[in-house]
Amino acid sequence: MLIGQIRQSLSGYYDIDVEGITYRTRARGNFRKKGETPLVGDWVEFKADNQTEGYILKIRERKNILVRPPVANIDYAIVVTACKEPNFSANLLDRQLVMLEKNGIIPLLFFSKSDLLSDEELKQMNQIVANYQKIYNCQLASLNSVITLLNNIQNRVIVVMGQTGAGKSTLLNNLKPELKLETGEVSKALSRGKHTTRKTTLLPILENLIADTPGFSSFDILDVKKEELAKYFPDFQSYASGCKFRSCIHLNEPGCNVKAAVNNGEIAKTRYENYQQFQKELSNQRVKYRK
Repeated sequence: MLIGQIRQSLSGYYDIDVEGITYRTRARGNFRKKGETPLVGDWVEFKADNQTEGYILKIRERKNILVRPPVANIDYAIVVTACKEPNFSANLLDRQLVMLEKNGIIPLLFFSKSDLLSDEELKQMNQIVANYQKIYNCQLASLNSVITLLNNIQNRVIVVMGQTGAGKSTLLNNLKPELKLETGEVSKALSRGKHTTRKTTLLPILENLIADTPGFSSFDILDVKKEELAKYFPDFQSYASGCKFRSCIHLNEPGCNVKAAVNNGEIAKTRYENYQQFQKELSNQRVKYRK
């Protein structure tokens, strides 16, 4: 029996790395029966008579897991958000940040395509970035700024995630040109990019393993309780302790210190508006009962 890490998943095959040697494997049928799926980033136990015919026997315990992108045991996420083409969406960005916080993954924010902005748009974008810089490590687009994000980070699993057409593959090509990852044009009619990444792969880049993953145009908040949502907004936390009620969820309660911070401009209004929308969505979700 061998132990290794899944580095690539494609069409039911899993490429597993064991000390620099790659084994191509499949998952045994009992995984399907148990409702389990091996993911890129998983540490697994497997058998292989050679490097092209192996079978995964067991998935070892995961530190965390993301459904979108489908990667396990992640340390950091570079969240690529376009300033334009497709248009910047604070709502989509905040959705991703909530799920990263929930899974204990450290976000690194990269705002791409700033060169497409007019002077006035760039001024507005700089303010948006400044608001997020109060909470997260983030940079406005340039190759050097990506390298700055990865300073002092080594031997970690990192996902590059974000909306379709935001420039994830372009970013990785800049970091490691020999990858020659396919990139796509953005449809101006839809302001959406074409999906160019169809598989999930962990690539060795700058002393880390970095995953290029398929993009998306929408993003659901999953398995979050409305009572817990606020703790996934780090900018709320230092104010929440000053709320009149301990159980305050910062919506309609009197004496809410978070709402006061929004009114005073200490918390960005867009962040709070997105929080309100997410609370509404969570309240409207139907309860799922296990059979």
